[in-house]
Amino acid sequence: MKKIRIYELARELGISSKDLIEKISELDISVGNHMSTLENEEAEIIKSLLSNNEKKDDSNEKIHSKGDNIGTKENEENIKVKTVEGKNNKKHKSKKQSNKSKLKNNNMNKENNIIGKEGNEVVIEIESNIIVKDLADKIDVSPSQIISKLIGLGVMVNQNQAIDSDIAIIVAEEFGVELKVKEVSEDNNISLEEEFNLDYEDDPKDLKTRAPIVTVMGHVDHGKTSLLDAIKETSVTKSEAGGITQHIGAYAVNINNKKICFLDTPGHEAFTSMRARGAQVTDIAILVVAADDGVMPQTIEAINHAKAANVPIIVAINKMDKPTANVDRIKQELVENSLVPEDWGGDTITVPVSAKNRVGIEELLEMILLVAEMQELKANPNRNAVGTIVEAQLDKGKGPLATVLVQKGTLQVGDIVVSGSSFGRVRAMLDDKGKRVKKAGPSMPVVILGLSEVPNAGDLLYAVEDEKIGRSLAEKNKEIVRAEQMRSDQKVSLDDLFERIKLGEIKDLNIIIKGDVRGSIEALKQSLEKLDTEEVKTNIIHGGVGGITESDIMLASASNAIVVGFNVRPNLNAIEVAKREKVDVRTYRVIYEAIEDIQAAIKGMHAPKIVEEVIGRAEVRATFRLPNGSTIAGIYVLDGKIARNGKVRLLRNDIVIFEGDVSSLKRFKDDAREVLSGYEAGLGLENYNDIKEGDLLEAYVLKEVEK
Repeated sequence: MKKIRIYELARELGISSKDLIEKISELDISVGNHMSTLENEEAEIIKSLLSNNEKKDDSNEKIHSKGDNIGTKENEENIKVKTVEGKNNKKHKSKKQSNKSKLKNNNMNKENNIIGKEGNEVVIEIESNIIVKDLADKIDVSPSQIISKLIGLGVMVNQNQAIDSDIAIIVAEEFGVELKVKEVSEDNNISLEEEFNLDYEDDPKDLKTRAPIVTVMGHVDHGKTSLLDAIKETSVTKSEAGGITQHIGAYAVNINNKKICFLDTPGHEAFTSMRARGAQVTDIAILVVAADDGVMPQTIEAINHAKAANVPIIVAINKMDKPTANVDRIKQELVENSLVPEDWGGDTITVPVSAKNRVGIEELLEMILLVAEMQELKANPNRNAVGTIVEAQLDKGKGPLATVLVQKGTLQVGDIVVSGSSFGRVRAMLDDKGKRVKKAGPSMPVVILGLSEVPNAGDLLYAVEDEKIGRSLAEKNKEIVRAEQMRSDQKVSLDDLFERIKLGEIKDLNIIIKGDVRGSIEALKQSLEKLDTEEVKTNIIHGGVGGITESDIMLASASNAIVVGFNVRPNLNAIEVAKREKVDVRTYRVIYEAIEDIQAAIKGMHAPKIVEEVIGRAEVRATFRLPNGSTIAGIYVLDGKIARNGKVRLLRNDIVIFEGDVSSLKRFKDDAREVLSGYEAGLGLENYNDIKEGDLLEAYVLKEVEK
């Protein structure tokens, strides 16, 4: 017997899937979601019942309209007068509110700078660290006077460097000014958005339906940009170096008089870096999987990134034109990664497509609109604009350019905007096709000209009432960035985990696991998940085979997670990114040591007494066999130093192959105690000869630390 899906019936009746589901449930017919099927007989009954209800409603409307026709013109005029008065009142109110907020801000600034007088001395509040130039401004002297006093105290700094509050207090006393360090209570902190009323909650009555914002993700060379190319019917791929996306782009597409905004990213790193800055831009994630290749490591990472952001996933199974395409195998691999397709009884929409032959594209777009309809995406277009910087660059002729994705309100040419430490007036706006536009509403991407400097991708952009507010906001943001650079970022670490659990700062401990084999990862995952307590829950947000990469560190930074490596090590780039992002990376050779460390951190026991410190890395560039059968590695020291009395581990593709002692270390024919970065040497490992060209050697020492 022929069946029909809910969303198809809704389209026939000209109503939304959600409304149809509500009406069907009133008729005591059980349905799951918009993809549920109905028998033809049931569909006909629903059609007839709904048409009868519509006729009744029409007849009631006609009866009421007869009595209401009298004086319609007068009513219309009254309504017009009321709406005009309402708008004027709103304008007056908003002006009064803005004036009040300005006065309030001025008073707050005065209180923050000068808090009182004691005798002839002025008392000024400062932060824990202060820039020399800022200190000079506060106590009304020249920076050179401050610097000369600092030189007398033995502190050598310039006017743009920061000094400690203790030193600042001593210097200020010589000018007859008393400084006090500002006590910051986290509970009373008011964000700039709240202080200037930039991003307020809209009245539900003002909200209107907006277009969905879709991010395309997936493994390299699985056809992400080709799929967008098919959707837009342009040739983006041809202009890109080697067919790989070199930038982030935002494109608006019209389908059946409905808009969809696509974000084309160079992979999930950009998606994560935007999340790391707090920008939740995406409404729907399209996961592109090649039908002839299957679910790859980057595909799994993309799934985990989308899940961490709590975004619905639609899987586009691409390259269906290939003879080796196998949809069932792809679906089986998706099930293994917790994405169960709808036709297999799950809730993940899968659409077979061929970007090359333009097959399945319409069905994919239909599914995007369907998921968007179920999400009920809305925004208020009649307010000051709030958007997110998708990408930004400096153009030689035009100055700073920023691609903005408007999320609330309407951005217009001439608006004063601020984003981070940059601000300015919008001089011109271009849409995704390069045409000039005068205004941009919610879910519309535009390139804007007129900012004072290049903003950061992922920063929020606000339209403000006047230039003074914009300038003061940008200056305050600069101060916040300076303060954050001075103090270390509060990322989660096993060392201070128990203290932060006690203070109630941490409820979830997010962990990323990387291992040499899949079995080890699963064993570690199951063991760590059993460590949950009443105070803290352990979440494994990602697990993968292979060395620790930059992508893992960025995911950890965005999700405030720690990285646990089992039999694997981070590469040099990952180490640098981990230092910059303040991400805690722990590596182990024995599973129970990893479990004990995390359990000890959760329960408040102290960190282990013996800690490991990496002192250098070297690359094996040649191997030599000695007559006695042992192998000597010709090495080049990349970083730090290699010591003869130290311990080393041999890494192959960032996976630990051997761990032990150095048996010999020579420079030319002479024995060497240590070899520094940039030099070559010959090195032998104790009781190990399977050394190959391209292997990495990591030297480390074990240090004892106080409890």
